[in-house]
Amino acid sequence: MSRVLIYLILILVASCLHANVAEPELLEIKIDTRDQSKLQRGAALFMNYCSGCHSLRYMRYNRMAEDLGLTTFDGSVDSDLLINNLIFTKAKIHDPIQISMPEVDARQWFGKLPPDLSLSARERGAEWLYTYLRSFYIDKSRPFGTNNLLIPDVAMPNILAPLEGDVVAIPIGGDLKRLSNSNLVTIAIGEMNEQQFDSAVQDLVTFLVYVAEPGKPAHHRLGLIVLIFLGLLIIFAYRLKKVYWRNIH
Repeated sequence: MSRVLIYLILILVASCLHANVAEPELLEIKIDTRDQSKLQRGAALFMNYCSGCHSLRYMRYNRMAEDLGLTTFDGSVDSDLLINNLIFTKAKIHDPIQISMPEVDARQWFGKLPPDLSLSARERGAEWLYTYLRSFYIDKSRPFGTNNLLIPDVAMPNILAPLEGDVVAIPIGGDLKRLSNSNLVTIAIGEMNEQQFDSAVQDLVTFLVYVAEPGKPAHHRLGLIVLIFLGLLIIFAYRLKKVYWRNIH
């Protein structure tokens, strides 16, 4: 009985300590997966900066091309446009999106295989992904020289650093546990200014949201059709009810 009590006390103490560690608030982001321009830019960013380590095994190149509007006048996939801009491996257009880095190298460099991001937006949410990508800062004590507010001591390097520039974290009262995005300061601008980088990250997150549920626009259209049908059905049902009750009276 005493062991059980001690165990419960330890769990309670650990929970209290965890609650006292303030996590950064998630940044707001508006997602519109119907915007093909944003999806195209987001896909280009993913393929250029993320696909070396992260796969999208539930998404095929040809499906992505169709949804992103990379098609010819007759509606078929523009293979040349797709291969020249979004396929950087020997994959075929009907293949799922796999990492271009050999798995052996990935495990050696990062300690484990980087996760597949097909369902990352459904698992974490768009706001979490957006905040995570905006929360990297320089930390010379880390193997890749960067750290992250949402996942301290993260193994992933800041792959968007060339676009974002150099960002440092200014702790509150010397306490790194109280960091938030408001404590991140850009000391050297990268290839993009702050507004351009923010827009680029939004495009990338929008693309990941689309990948997590590519059929969502079609589901919305189907839902609208069903609602219209039910509305018409209610009208006919109401008129039929009037006819029946008129005969009864």
